[in-house]
Amino acid sequence: MHPYSTAASAAPERGLSDEPAAADVLTDLYRVHALRLIRLAYVMLGDRQAAEDVVQDAFAGLHRRWARLTDHTKAPQYLRSSVLNGCRTAIKRTRPVLELADTDPAVGSAETAVLASEQQRVLMRAIRRLPGRQREALVLRFYLDEPDAEIARLMGIRESTVRSTTHRALAALGRLLGEES
Repeated sequence: MHPYSTAASAAPERGLSDEPAAADVLTDLYRVHALRLIRLAYVMLGDRQAAEDVVQDAFAGLHRRWARLTDHTKAPQYLRSSVLNGCRTAIKRTRPVLELADTDPAVGSAETAVLASEQQRVLMRAIRRLPGRQREALVLRFYLDEPDAEIARLMGIRESTVRSTTHRALAALGRLLGEES
């Protein structure tokens, strides 16, 4: 029985110990989605370790709830929502530190070298200065390339609110970047 194609079993909160196939599915989910989710959390938080922690917590939560998940095909959406919620919580706890923090990712790969460029740091600082809802809308739209309907679902708002929030966020981002130059 493949967990992606059937409803969840009625197993209590034992996690995946009774379903080796489910563990394989979660391992595959991690391989496919972890890096993208870490990038999402990094853009939201500006701290690589915090981003990795949020993603790890999201996968741990999915692992605990796997037996109760009625539609396993929605696991990636669950993870994305969980990561965004974890980022919101982390931002609430560390807001003053995040606003002052500068991104200085460890150099080692081509990707981190690009992130370390001055233009990228300025943009990241400006994005993190936006209000949470605006920042989320921009990240989901332009970083994850999500459609309005999915952004609305993830943020718990209407599609029209997504569009107006994105519009206001772009205007605010333009003003913030103008201040930086």
